[in-house]
Amino acid sequence: MNTEEDQIFKDQFEKSSDFKFDANVVRVFDNMVTRSVPFYLEIHRMISEIARDYAKPDTALYDLGCSTGTTFLALNTMLDQSIPFVGIDNSKEMLEKCRINLERNSFTRPLTLVEGDLDKEVKIENASTVVLCLTLQFVRPKNRQKLIQSIYNQLNPGGGDNPYRKGISRKYCVQPRVHKILLRL
Repeated sequence: MNTEEDQIFKDQFEKSSDFKFDANVVRVFDNMVTRSVPFYLEIHRMISEIARDYAKPDTALYDLGCSTGTTFLALNTMLDQSIPFVGIDNSKEMLEKCRINLERNSFTRPLTLVEGDLDKEVKIENASTVVLCLTLQFVRPKNRQKLIQSIYNQLNPGGGDNPYRKGISRKYCVQPRVHKILLRL
């Protein structure tokens, strides 16, 4: 992970706004996330082990909110080479950084990177595994259950959805409703 040191929140903001994964954030993203998310790289190792149980040859693995490609790099050597990876992210800059990181690491697996908004319809085709690593918190709360249901409806039979998100208080947490849907997978 080559990245500059994160200084995004060093200066005071006059007005609050939605967090954007723009060029400034993308430039320091790996540094930012490894410092702000405990066990970030361990999370990817665990996601890889779970994904290995669901990923089937000649089906796709999707990473919704693929960011700089860390999940793809963790999964690349663990899964059958016939499994193409599909990354969806709402940031063009993030997708470009992902592509660069994968090329830098001699990534040769079939790959499709798509700019897409998870608050809207997401098309998933022939997928045995869908990963959402720290993604749901950036989906508007009113759209989270709809997204998870859509993933469930589009997964191949026996497929797996592998969500990981930072915990917040139960009062504001979508997790109990999402968990019920995931159990049916």
